[in-house]
Amino acid sequence: MNEPSILCIGELLIDFFCTDINTDLAQGQHFSKQAGGAPANVCATITTLGGRPRFVSKVGNDPFGHFLKQTMMDLTIDEWSILLDQHHSTTLAFVSMKEDGERDFVFNRGADAHLNNKELHESRWMESSIIHFGSATALLGDTLKSAYISFIQTVKEAGEFISFDPNFRKDLWKGRERDFSGAAEQCISQADFVKVIEEEGKIISGLSHLSDGVERFHRLGANTVAVTLGKGGTLVSNGKESCIVPSISVHSVDSTGAGDAFVGATLHHDQDAKALLEDFEELKNIISTSNRVGATVCTKMGAISAIRELKGRTSSC
Repeated sequence: MNEPSILCIGELLIDFFCTDINTDLAQGQHFSKQAGGAPANVCATITTLGGRPRFVSKVGNDPFGHFLKQTMMDLTIDEWSILLDQHHSTTLAFVSMKEDGERDFVFNRGADAHLNNKELHESRWMESSIIHFGSATALLGDTLKSAYISFIQTVKEAGEFISFDPNFRKDLWKGRERDFSGAAEQCISQADFVKVIEEEGKIISGLSHLSDGVERFHRLGANTVAVTLGKGGTLVSNGKESCIVPSISVHSVDSTGAGDAFVGATLHHDQDAKALLEDFEELKNIISTSNRVGATVCTKMGAISAIRELKGRTSSC
């Protein structure tokens, strides 16, 4: 069977990582520019592993936007799907890390917020077998939020396979966690495959016990749920069976994009998605591979840069 085409939807942005040790952004002098954005990372993983994904996003018609477009083209992503906004600049994120693990974070949102419903419907989505929604910024508001939720409903009505990763970022949602939960639940109710981390699973469900949260997601409508637990592996459930699939031990340098790489590896397979997710033993095998891919990405700085080095490494990791 031919590899199913996968369409990834959402933000494509620049991450500026402060490379000065234990320094906040006010004092930082040196920054590393990296291509980023959760759905872009998923797309990069799929193509690096040999798949043929599609991607639709919007960047500014500026040097950063051109850099991002070229980065995705280098990954053999169709250039037509990276839209250039003539009126808004490319979205930028600035991050520094303290020794205690706390982040200093500044987010300048731009063109990705203005991807609209018409542009999504022109994305050749019906040529794809799987539609992945990775929403780190999509649910914040503006044009993209209404287009995003409307498009999920359109895809659901068409009977397509939907993958959803809420991608909660506490720096983006401070004081608005309830808004995030409500929007995420709307998307979960439409999804065939949902991936969350433990923290956001509790935030969305409002439940402190992991298994209770997973059960709630199933009641909302999610068919298969994966909760990534870092070095603790991944809890996977299809509503009938569940288990924790172990991960591997690595020396972590930067965990940015590890969850996105996990999703990309999970969606990358050569069988019908719905049939595959009904086979729990096969699903566990896929999740095991995805855990290894996600862990491997943690060993390098910068999500897409790390993902591009995956080829030839995941079989031995």
